[in-house]
Amino acid sequence: MGLCRSLMQRPRVLLMDEPFSALDALTLDELCAELQRTHQEHPTTVVLVTHSVDEAVLLADRVVVLTPRPGRIHTVLDITLPRPRTRTEADQAEQLARRAAELHVLLLDSEHSGRNES
Repeated sequence: MGLCRSLMQRPRVLLMDEPFSALDALTLDELCAELQRTHQEHPTTVVLVTHSVDEAVLLADRVVVLTPRPGRIHTVLDITLPRPRTRTEADQAEQLARRAAELHVLLLDSEHSGRNES
């Protein structure tokens, strides 16, 4: 409902902070598909904050990995997989898993480099 109200204003940027964090897996898949469909119909810049690597790879065109405190940009990873993206199609699931694994490595590196700076 909140997404509908936000889109009615035709924003240039839509900020979403952990919008799917409390959802079960099936509802998450449905809402991710709906968000992608809505974004195709009403293109706008979406800034999505998430701690879910899978969610980031599924929804983002670009993932910004931050360092731990203080939060600084560590890496920017472009996700160039075709849309719509889904975890249920075998080809896409494999590609999404590869990008997620790459992102996990970047996150571990970010954590370790953040600790070394302290």
